[in-house]
Amino acid sequence: MASGDSLNNFTTDSLTPLWKATSEFEDETDSPGKNIDKSTKATGKSKSLTKDAKSQNINVVDWTENAVIGEHIWTDADSSGHSCCIPDNECMKSGPKLKCTACKVVVHIKCMESLERVNIKCKVTFREGSRRSNDDEFQTQHHWVYQRKYHGKCSHCGKSFHTKHSTVKDIVAVSCSWCKCAYHFNNECAVSLKENSCTLGQNSNLIVPPAWVVKLPIKRFRNSSIKKRHTKRKSGRERKAFAVRPVAGDNRSPLLVFINPKSGGKQGSKIIRKLQWLLNPRQVFDLSEVDPKFGLQLYRRVPNLRILACGGDGTVGWVLSELDTLQLSPPPPVSILPLGTGNDLSRVLNWGGGYTDEPLERILNHLEEAQIVQLDRWNLQVSENEKGEKEPNSVTNLPLNVMNNYFSVGADAEVSLEFHESREANPDKFTNRFYSLYFYGKRGGRTVIQRRSRDLFRHVKLECDGVDLSEKIAELKPQCLLFLNISSYGGGTLPWGNPLKEYEEFRGQRFDDGYVEVIGLTSTSLATTRVGGHGLRISQCQNAVLSTYKVLPFQVDGEPCRLLPSVITINLRNQANMIKKIKKNSHRGSSNPGSPLSPVPPINAKIYMTDFEDYKKNFHDIKKIAESSSSTKHKKKKKKRDS
Repeated sequence: MASGDSLNNFTTDSLTPLWKATSEFEDETDSPGKNIDKSTKATGKSKSLTKDAKSQNINVVDWTENAVIGEHIWTDADSSGHSCCIPDNECMKSGPKLKCTACKVVVHIKCMESLERVNIKCKVTFREGSRRSNDDEFQTQHHWVYQRKYHGKCSHCGKSFHTKHSTVKDIVAVSCSWCKCAYHFNNECAVSLKENSCTLGQNSNLIVPPAWVVKLPIKRFRNSSIKKRHTKRKSGRERKAFAVRPVAGDNRSPLLVFINPKSGGKQGSKIIRKLQWLLNPRQVFDLSEVDPKFGLQLYRRVPNLRILACGGDGTVGWVLSELDTLQLSPPPPVSILPLGTGNDLSRVLNWGGGYTDEPLERILNHLEEAQIVQLDRWNLQVSENEKGEKEPNSVTNLPLNVMNNYFSVGADAEVSLEFHESREANPDKFTNRFYSLYFYGKRGGRTVIQRRSRDLFRHVKLECDGVDLSEKIAELKPQCLLFLNISSYGGGTLPWGNPLKEYEEFRGQRFDDGYVEVIGLTSTSLATTRVGGHGLRISQCQNAVLSTYKVLPFQVDGEPCRLLPSVITINLRNQANMIKKIKKNSHRGSSNPGSPLSPVPPINAKIYMTDFEDYKKNFHDIKKIAESSSSTKHKKKKKKRDS
């Protein structure tokens, strides 16, 4: 939006700075009772724009009372390929640069003071709250940004933005930070800039409009006694600086994003920057800075809410546990962007085994087309077993009391524990997902060969739905006992497999049927599951009780520990709403058999048996091989008759 000038007679010479798209929101801040510095509001000064800007936290959204409209979210920028937004006559033209993740404005650190003077602001992500304000009056406005380099095509004429005959100093395009529309910087194409209202672009259904996010005004009291009573009533409760108030009649399905930058190969930081550009930065939360509880409480009254958990299976479990604590009704469905090591839950929901730089715009489109399914979640209740042998360096409880994926004891938990201890000792070595998988494979092979858990059956007792299965376990002698809720395990293996119809005792595995699968894994099956095999099916049950009489390694959804002798009761807790990606033209099976496997056509092949000498002579001619094969059969029949 070009503020201050009418665009009826638009020319590029009369185009004023387009960063002032926040004026319609700032008019609301002039009401009495606001504790806002007028000089700060006028200049759009951000707390990030300090002399020591390099030392400030990057990618951090301000949720305090000090938040300012138009504040940038800075991160490091490449020294090449990005030009400073300050005019050439004021630009220092040297030193490191910073880039705003929300509007992609680039500036030298030395030019920060000039940035304040020319009043280059970021896009509006919230509005100031007021009793007089009416939600229906607020519409998202375009946030236009000058571009000296731009890849893509003009939204008006459809032609590319050529920089071949222009210099770096020339402005070639004007683009909107919200809807991503871009226009040539000329009189013909820039006529489209007259339209002030923004549609928020292709993924508008997932974006939280800035009018929904309200900065609450500071309450002032004329009477000191009223203030004391109010303070006493609110004691022990932290004042909220922001609230999310959906506009009535807006039926969009906004997306709430939680990102764990420490998961797997530490791709989270890159994902944060991308999603802060594609969405409203105030709907993207960095889990290294805040807990999921903060974002869930903020958005708990938003209808049709969806959640995207970017991380490993542990991150997804963290979000689901917070949803249980807050008891949101109805609970919002959760989707996954896999950034962890195994990502087994992501696999069964068709989001893949890892993020491979797929365009996030495409992932957002898949989210809008996906279906909602239910996921069983299981309680793990632990009580001490006084009959067992106790050892030092062991714990009395499991790391998690809820199972979403799987729960196991034995050899695989031993490997998971070694991985966890090694990662805690040397975190820098495990920043690469492939190295983590290599570590698992190396230590897992060593554990299988050494057979450290060969006596597991002597130290456990299992009851499934009231039936004692200890004799069956003693007969199978597994090195690992696995309780499975989803079909994928250990980075993509299928230990339950697909039981044939003639085995009436067992059914196919589902994650929404209220049954947990119990599997035994021997040294052989631990290896064969990696090449398509399955483990030893023990039971499908609704309740299980596992008693241990020795300190053993356990793991719950990849979180390991050494547990004292205990009695562990497993029963159904609830069902969580999850978002499953719809695979188009897919012929592969899934853990939730909604779509049957495509029948494989039979293969008809003729087999010829011949001597090796005849094959060497006639391998180039199939007819001669067939003739030699028939003569070979006659010779063998004659030998049998003679004998």
